[in-house]
Amino acid sequence: MRAYERLLRYVKVYTQSADGTGETPSTPCQLELARQLEGEMKDLGLQEVQISPFGIVSGVLPATPGCEGAPPLGFIAHLDTAPAFSGKDVNPILHPGYDGGDLVLPRDGRVIRAADFPVLERMKGRTLITADGSTLLGADDKAGIAEIMTLCETLIRENLPHGRICVAFTPDEEIGEGADHFDVEGFGARYAYTVDGDLEGGIEYENFNAAGARVDITGVSVHPGSAKDAMENALLIAMEINAQLPPEAIPARTEGYEGFFHLESLTGDPAFAQMAYIIRDHDQEKFQEKKALLERAVHAVQSAHPRAALRLEVRDSYYNMAGQLKDCMHLVDNARRAAEMAGLTPAVHPIRGGTDGARLSYMGLPCPNLGTGGFNFHGPYECVSVEGMDGAVAVLKNIVSLYAEQRIDS
Repeated sequence: MRAYERLLRYVKVYTQSADGTGETPSTPCQLELARQLEGEMKDLGLQEVQISPFGIVSGVLPATPGCEGAPPLGFIAHLDTAPAFSGKDVNPILHPGYDGGDLVLPRDGRVIRAADFPVLERMKGRTLITADGSTLLGADDKAGIAEIMTLCETLIRENLPHGRICVAFTPDEEIGEGADHFDVEGFGARYAYTVDGDLEGGIEYENFNAAGARVDITGVSVHPGSAKDAMENALLIAMEINAQLPPEAIPARTEGYEGFFHLESLTGDPAFAQMAYIIRDHDQEKFQEKKALLERAVHAVQSAHPRAALRLEVRDSYYNMAGQLKDCMHLVDNARRAAEMAGLTPAVHPIRGGTDGARLSYMGLPCPNLGTGGFNFHGPYECVSVEGMDGAVAVLKNIVSLYAEQRIDS
């Protein structure tokens, strides 16, 4: 079975995660896909297949004879789809022989315009997969799951030499909790890759340092007809806080290694408002500066509105994995070689986001990220190509081959 055929089945399983439930997985629907994968892994012949109490599905392909000394290698993807856009009742659509023009989706008047998404230029002639316009597709990261499963099937079916292969599918990656209950020692891999990137051939070993911030604003609510010198409108105070931040440091105006403040939500009324930010920067010093800048902004606005009450809470989410991988650059070098062996041009670039691999690298499992063949994640314009998924599987297969030739002490 090809990877895209698996994807078409997986995206129909609703697995959207949710912030703030206090449960792991954050949504019980993720367990439906976990149980489906548990059965498929057993059917393929993986061993030690289990679902942990926290919804992590894992299994092992023991090393083939003669490869027992190869370093145990892990491949990881995540079950959940992003809360930012609906992932329920996904209807995947195949677009064979894409001509390079606009893709008209059948629902909600949405069009994936070539002018808006230059990546489509390189997709000419391919078979693209999208949702119908009313949901996201879920290739992030069900494409990664499909590719890892296809890799396992290929290794078994073709009886290819390989060291111990450890596989895991985690819940709640999209809300930053995918590695919360990951048992690195029990997983059994010495090195691993997350398969959670965009275009095939992509290799990522640098990511943002990340934090989430929340500002609670308690205003003074007074009838607007008699509010002079009395009202403190919490919504206007929120606007003042945001105005203190550099206007160029937002996602829409940054790229590459440039960090940002992203106002994810602003809710409330004149009496009480709440702001939620994410703060990102690849550079640790600049990351700390951004957090300090938000703190100064809140303090300054509080000083200007002494009768209001402002409370800032900042929580770090994950850190740049580059520092944890500096002694394991063979992971990047072998991924680059594997992409070239597959006829792809490797693209090593920083992640403008994070993966489970960032946190796992800090937990002792060096774990760069690989492309899946998809793009435009987290919304209705999400897309993946059949050929890109095949290419991603070829990269994984080549990585396994390269490590099968190595020994732990080499």
